Amino acid sequence: MKILVCISHVPDTTSKINFTDGDTKFDTNGVQFVINPNDEFGLTRAMWFKEKQGASVDVVNVGGAETEPTLRKALAIGADSAIRVNTPATDGFQVAKELAKVVNDGGYDLVIAGRESIDYNGGMVPGMLAQIIKANFINNCISLEIENDKAKAIREIDGGKETLSTSLPLVIGGQKGLVEESDLRIPNMRGIMQARKKPLNVVEPADTSVKTEAVKFEKPAPKGDVKLIDPENLDELIDLLHNEAKAI
Repeated sequence: MKILVCISHVPDTTSKINFTDGDTKFDTNGVQFVINPNDEFGLTRAMWFKEKQGASVDVVNVGGAETEPTLRKALAIGADSAIRVNTPATDGFQVAKELAKVVNDGGYDLVIAGRESIDYNGGMVPGMLAQIIKANFINNCISLEIENDKAKAIREIDGGKETLSTSLPLVIGGQKGLVEESDLRIPNMRGIMQARKKPLNVVEPADTSVKTEAVKFEKPAPKGDVKLIDPENLDELIDLLHNEAKAI
């Protein structure tokens, strides 16, 4: 079984976010980038298939040279090789098209992507990728088992969980629960040294056109002042909620 894990290069959630050029560009100075958490759950599950079933595991990213340290970390965790599509990831459909070419060229049976990245939270790429390559698709996936060309998965739905059976080729949008957090792997020195010798192939994009662009970024408004109300004075609380907060 050939597995491709899609890796997004995202800012660490503890990073302080700023914008430049009149709030039109993200300021990367001083920002630590990591593997998108949803993708890391998927990569860890792929490592299980590699170790238990002999699967081969490649990782792919759409982005510039600055994303290569993140791909090298994925290699240090245990992926066999990495692919970087040499174009900025500025549009969900553009990313899906580039990933589709990689999948078709590589003949992958299973594509594991995160259900969304924690920077843009678009949640659109896995579904579009599945449609382009005409593969089955399961989103919000929290469990995945593969036997020959058959897959059994569990996904989160509103108010519960749903168990599904399908066949390969398959694209999943994985998330927390696909593996336990305690199973996530920190690269050790041996893995880091091996990663330096593993192939990281850079391919040029098939199509650089995009359908959307970021016009301007805006931070959330700062929190307002807190108004303390005497818990014994319910009339004042109700008045403020009704006339000032417009909450009731």
